[in-house]
Amino acid sequence: MESVFEQSPILVVDDDPGLLLSIKATLVSADLPEPDTISDSRLVMDRVRSHAYKIILLDLVMPYINGMELLEMIKKEFPETVCLVVTATDEVSTAIQAIRLGAYDYLVKPVNGENLVAIIQRAQERYLLRKEVALFAIKQSFSNLANPEAFREIVAEDESMALVFCQVEAVAPTDYSVIITGESGTGKEMMARMIHKLSRRASMPFVAVNMAAFTQTLFEDEFFGHIKGAYTHAVSDKKGFFETAHGGTLFLDEIAELAPSLQGKLLRVIQEKEYYRLGSTSSRRIDVRILAATNRDILEEVKNERFRADLFYRLSMYTIKIPPLRERKKDILPLARHFLKRYGNSKTEPIETLSTELEQGLMAYSFPGNIRELENMMASAVLLEKSRILTLSSVGGLGAAIGISSDPGSRLSTLEDLEKQHIIRVLRETGGNRKKAAIILGINTATVYRKIEKYCISDKIFRDNELSEEE
Repeated sequence: MESVFEQSPILVVDDDPGLLLSIKATLVSADLPEPDTISDSRLVMDRVRSHAYKIILLDLVMPYINGMELLEMIKKEFPETVCLVVTATDEVSTAIQAIRLGAYDYLVKPVNGENLVAIIQRAQERYLLRKEVALFAIKQSFSNLANPEAFREIVAEDESMALVFCQVEAVAPTDYSVIITGESGTGKEMMARMIHKLSRRASMPFVAVNMAAFTQTLFEDEFFGHIKGAYTHAVSDKKGFFETAHGGTLFLDEIAELAPSLQGKLLRVIQEKEYYRLGSTSSRRIDVRILAATNRDILEEVKNERFRADLFYRLSMYTIKIPPLRERKKDILPLARHFLKRYGNSKTEPIETLSTELEQGLMAYSFPGNIRELENMMASAVLLEKSRILTLSSVGGLGAAIGISSDPGSRLSTLEDLEKQHIIRVLRETGGNRKKAAIILGINTATVYRKIEKYCISDKIFRDNELSEEE
């Protein structure tokens, strides 16, 4: 007969034998597998290498090898293993470090048994999902999709988007909360709608909300609704976003923009699955799947205490990152032709194709505004084009931005000329904000300053709409 060690998918590591027994009893009483336990951290890696654990609970403060070191070692060798950190230290910086090293969740002692069981159950689901997505990632190919027709309306030929589609297909049937990250204009809402479309909630509402400009009063009224007479102008009952999305999906766009004072209210509803309309003393149950999106580094927001770590954990059961257009080179021309067809056919004499010179220009451009910028570029260009072929001269500023002249007789640009023109273009796009320019250019801020000095780029070029660097 196999031992518990040979059977169990769960390992618990803590130097407190009493706590190990308590956790074991909690899991067994909840009909979860009886975990393997280790109190000596020096034995962990040999045990992990000899057994394919799905879930590992790690104490942080232990003699010999601490939990953070073990976490890093485990995730390096076994990236698909789900690691949960259990510790008496309730510090944001510690939580962020654990997340960055690959921890799935961060529990503070004393651990509530009911919460621990729920987290273990979610971790089991996460393990299976990550294994499925890992298989997709081995070959980033659209042929891996089980239902390619579902993505037919999305223009994508680059292999980097094949992985995104596979992730969407894998996570959609679950009820996981998902954070979708990516720069502005990459199509985060479109991907959220695709997750909803492929989910069991597809026949129910999809409600999209931009989180950027909610005051406390507006937040409560819009999200929870109110009853008649709740305040002076409340002349009738009103449904909030949660009630409107009941049974379906609530998409919280730009979630990192939500004021910290309101994040706690959102967290409470997600945790308790109930809320009160303004003016009411009766609670209402909700059944809503939460999808969220942000163009910020949300881990950095948590580290700087602008975003609650506990809310992050509730929202980030799974994360999908959409690459920027400059990293999806194979998609640029198909997207350009797609938008040309959309806008070019509205003219009396439809524009049928792109000139070779324009195609080269589009492929050379970095698209700081991503797909949204490309769409706007094509929509504007067709208004200026007089022929049936869309030319570089109709796309205002593109030639200058990439160092290509529309005059065939002009001299070829040097690499330094191209770099200077591109830096100027990005600085104009960001209003002179060096930090934002550095992110777009893929270099550090200090290098941006050096390039500005090297090329004698004057602030006059972008002073009219300059943004402060603190924004």
